[in-house]
Amino acid sequence: MRLRLVACVALIAYVILVSVVTQAEQPVRTVTDMAGRTVSLPAHIERVAAVGSVPVIHSFIFTMGKADTIVNGMPLFAQGKRYQFHLRVAPKLVQQPTAQGPGGEPDIERLLALRPQVVFVMDKMLLNLLERKGFTVVFLAWREQSDVGTLMRLMGQVFEAEDRAAAYLEWFEHIVERINAAVGDRPAAERPRVLFSSFKSMRSPHLIGDWWIRQAGGLSVTEDGRLMEQVDFSIEHVVQWNPDVIIVNDPGEVAQVYADERMKRVKAVEGKRVYSIPVGVHPWGYRTAEQPLMVAWTAEQLYGRKFAGLDLMAETKRFYERFFNVRLTDGEVQHVLRGEP
Repeated sequence: MRLRLVACVALIAYVILVSVVTQAEQPVRTVTDMAGRTVSLPAHIERVAAVGSVPVIHSFIFTMGKADTIVNGMPLFAQGKRYQFHLRVAPKLVQQPTAQGPGGEPDIERLLALRPQVVFVMDKMLLNLLERKGFTVVFLAWREQSDVGTLMRLMGQVFEAEDRAAAYLEWFEHIVERINAAVGDRPAAERPRVLFSSFKSMRSPHLIGDWWIRQAGGLSVTEDGRLMEQVDFSIEHVVQWNPDVIIVNDPGEVAQVYADERMKRVKAVEGKRVYSIPVGVHPWGYRTAEQPLMVAWTAEQLYGRKFAGLDLMAETKRFYERFFNVRLTDGEVQHVLRGEP
């Protein structure tokens, strides 16, 4: 009996030793993330998690063609109809467990059980917390438009999909340059003045909105050299800005703007030029891999259909098939473009 026990202990010790040695011998590589950290990665990435800005991060993972590597499901805030398009790209997400609490805090025990090889975050506090808990964390950032090249090349390195990242960046540049060429050096007086805003929160949501308005040939009324990510405003500000076009978060806000008597003399309201942003994997007006489509959509609202020779319906279909690996019907594309939940 004693000999059997000794043999059993020896066998367990051997298995543990082999496991440790195997892990130690597993080839690793390093990447530099967008916090400037050197991160060691396994040779091949097969299990990842996104924590924090999950829908945004998913758009980057989807672009690499790696939707099937995601091991955690959608957080509570993203389980409504607004983010249903995720399930079109990655149907298994509906069965994956949520790894964030109601306030967005990570569920450490759940994450440990899911065993992700990499956790992606866009928040420094989450980075520090998860790193202390022993996770391999890659920090992503997309605040300035110049960040997109660094971010996508980093994703290409993590997933060993550098060619795909390069193809995405080439497509991004092609769309923007084509619209810029059509806008040309049109003087400011001939460019529509645009407000991108959430009328529910009375806030211009993201600094990146100033960029895509400018690239589409418009003038953002909130672009004044600001460094703040968000700008709070009042109806009085809107009346004073008197934008030609107003772009809002959802169709409900379009109705809200038109119903507000205080805004009836604003040019955008008088001209019936209040629009809701498209919503695919993420609202196009925010940080998302879909953002070049937002430039094309905005240019179409400002200057008319097929501006710069771009067919928005066709371009949207091509993008989702090429980078998200889904083939959309005309009806699905129209649903995305209308921004309907």
